Parts: sequence; structure tokens; C-alpha cells
Amino acid sequence: MDDLAAISRVIDAPLAVRSSSLLEDSHYQPFAGVYATYMVAQQPIEADTVEALASAVKAVYASVFYRDSKAYMTATSNVIDQEKMAVIIQEVVGKEHDGYYYPSFSAVGRSVNYYPLGNERAADGVVELAVGLGRHIVDGGLSLRFSPRHPKKVLQTSTLDLALRDTQTSFSAIDLHNSERRMAINEEFNIAQLPVQQAADAGYLQYMVSTYDAANGRMVDNDRAPGRKVVTFANVLRHNVFPLAHAIDLMLNTGQEQMGRPVEIELAGNIAMSTGANGEEMKGELYWLQIRPMIDRSEMLDDKVIHAAPERMFIYSANALGHGMMDNITAIVMAKPEMFSMSNNEALALEIERVNRQFAEQHRHYLLIGVGRWGSSDHALGVPVKWAHISQARLVVELSIPGKRIEPSQGTHFFQNLTSMGVGYLTVGSAGDGSRFDREWLEAQPAAYETSLLRVISLDTPLPVAVNGITSEAVVLKP
Repeated sequence: MDDLAAISRVIDAPLAVRSSSLLEDSHYQPFAGVYATYMVAQQPIEADTVEALASAVKAVYASVFYRDSKAYMTATSNVIDQEKMAVIIQEVVGKEHDGYYYPSFSAVGRSVNYYPLGNERAADGVVELAVGLGRHIVDGGLSLRFSPRHPKKVLQTSTLDLALRDTQTSFSAIDLHNSERRMAINEEFNIAQLPVQQAADAGYLQYMVSTYDAANGRMVDNDRAPGRKVVTFANVLRHNVFPLAHAIDLMLNTGQEQMGRPVEIELAGNIAMSTGANGEEMKGELYWLQIRPMIDRSEMLDDKVIHAAPERMFIYSANALGHGMMDNITAIVMAKPEMFSMSNNEALALEIERVNRQFAEQHRHYLLIGVGRWGSSDHALGVPVKWAHISQARLVVELSIPGKRIEPSQGTHFFQNLTSMGVGYLTVGSAGDGSRFDREWLEAQPAAYETSLLRVISLDTPLPVAVNGITSEAVVLKP
């Protein structure tokens, strides 16, 4: 308690209390985002801050025993006896604005990109960038996706329609109002979701937003004009006001070189133009928060599966994440595409969790199929499952929503867990991608379990599955 009091005295900013455990830091099977992370705001009375810090430490330790954590333990064939945990207390990057605390931006970068666009290469890496706390990215919210070696080529801002439709409209911040509120099991108890427009109108998102000029049907790369503010980071990525892309590229290359394997990093920063003590121009601060290994699997692929005749294919995707052969999938769980809706997706997530628990008890694995983005916190974009809810899935398939392009949420803890366990992730149905999904064959199979939202098919023999991480192709054959 004395140590916690000493920390609270020397750091004025909110504090992040998070885990650093043996299994999380493993090079071969890393956990990510499985245990709790709390943001503790400074309170007027020091004793209250210290008590809140102590409660947060206890809550992080306790999260080892949550149902979600236990499901992950089971899925990775680990036992609680193997786990050892330290708790890390870090100053939260950011500044206070009108009673809310948040950084200018947060980002998750990966040194290998399994979804390269155009002339990008897998080795060029990929970044998910957002305004506010990184929790927004981790929870699958809308963020800006780009390669740090191609920062001027951002798919989401390549057309006016995409920029207006597929960019961030809200962000996460620590709510400093009533900071003495009691600690809760829910880590989000003091996290607010704020509108981008509100913060931009107050002048807090300079260089990060552009303004939509509706009268002339164009985007203006500043935050001063009247109109809707759109998170494009155009001044940072296109005009290099802040050298973010170059810095992230350096961090990814250095991290990969030092760890000897592909890496994922988390970072955050503040953009604030000022003059330093010696008269030099200061553009802001950039903080490297975390680094962990990505698992680089190089299993041999079976040419008989990869080059099978089209009529034998149940699924073919040209947008695949992962690598290797998967030969232990004995069931198919499909969220019925026609039932996809914002009002159904939360109930569907709970139903999938129940089904997954049964598969875990039976030590069986399945192929998961559904519309939209798996693991999204936005119910309009996909089913809001956590990793623990689908821990027995060995292949996850996203079907596209007609007339809507949804970027896969790479870089999230959800995705880190998929890739670290060798789980394949496919997108199917985007216009012109040559993908195949034989739903007629699937509908002809008898259901072992069926509801209005979900259909489960049990198979006598495993599905032959091959995922090529180099070409981003995947094939699932009928058994």
C-alpha cells in the first residue's frame, strides 16, 4: 500500500493497471487481452486513489479466474498451475479535455500484413490507427487501416463515400467526472464513448480530422471549416505534419529484428505543436506501450487440397489470414445470414457462447461462418463475440454484407488470439474477389442443432482445410 501511495504522489495522470503474465509473454502461445485492464483516475483525496489502485490490482489478479480466461486456458491446453502474473502500473498517455482524458491517437501495428493492397507486400506491415484510447481498436471499433510504408494509400479515405461511411465517429476516453465512483468488475465502468464531432468542434483533434464540405462535395484537410468532421489523419499520413508512419515502420522493423520473429506493437501519442527549450520545433510525443510476438507458422501445405477441383470446394477465399493445414474440424456453426441485424447480434453472441461451451466440454473444434465482422463491439457491423466465446473455432469465415464493405479488424486482441493459435480467418463474398461459398451443399446437410439464429452441422469426417498465408488464399473441401 505504501508503494501504491508513492506512485500516486509522483504521477498526476490517470494510471493503467494491467497484467503481465508468463503465458501472455510466451513467444509460442501468447495471450492478449484475456485478463482485465483498469484505468484509475486520480481522486481529490490521496487515500481514495490508493484504495482504487489496490482494488484494480486485486481485480486484475481475479480476472485469471473469470470464465473467459478459463475458456482460453482450456483452448490453449494450459493449466492454471503454469501461470504466474505480475501487475504493471503505467501512466496513461493523454491530456485532459473538458473532464475527459485521452491521447491524440492510439495504434496497433503488426510487422506482417496478410491483407496487402495493390503493390503492398506482406512484409510492409499494417497499422490500425484511431483517435482516443487504444481500447477502441482492441474492442473492434472503426479505425484507420494502412501500411506504414504506404501511408498515403488508405483504402477507407480513397473515396468520399468510403470516408463518410467507414471512418471513426466516436472514441474512448477516461471519464474524470465523479472519479471517486466505485471500482466494478466491468473494466469499462469509467470509460466514456465520445462523439468525434464534439471533440473536433472544440479544437482538440487538429491534424487528425478533415472537414466534409457538403456544398461542394469534397473533403477539406483541416478542422477549421464548418461541417462534419471525419477522422482521416490526412495531415499526419499524407502531409507528414507528424512523422507517425516513419516512426511506426522503424518500431516494427526494430522489434522484429530484436525479437527474431514477426511482432505486434501498441503505441499512443499526443500531437501538440510547440517550441522546445532550445528553440527547436516540437511536434508532440510518441510512446511505445507494448510489444509481443506474432506467431509465424510455416507448416507444409497439401497441394491436393489447395489445387482441388472447384466442385469439391465448399469454400474458397482469396482474402485469408493464417497459414497451414487444419485437419481437426468436425462441425460447422453458421449464424444464419438472413437473420443478421443489429437487434439480433447480441443474442446471437450469447447463443454462440453456449454452443462453444458444449464443444469445449467435448474437446471438439468447428468452422464458424457468419455475416459481418466477428468480434466487433459495433452490433451493426458484426457479432460482438469475445475470443473466449469462440475458442473452439479453428476456422472463422466472414460473409460480406451486401452493399457494405467492412474491413477485417486486424490488430485487435481478438485477432492476435486467432493468429497466435493458428486459427484461420477468411472473408468471402466481396465483389470481384473470386471467392466461393457453396451454401446449397451446406443447407443439404442435416442439422444437429438449430434455432432461428444459428445452425450447427456435425460431420462424420473432418473438413480438409488449407490456408496459404503467403498468397492469402484458403480452401475448404467437402468431406
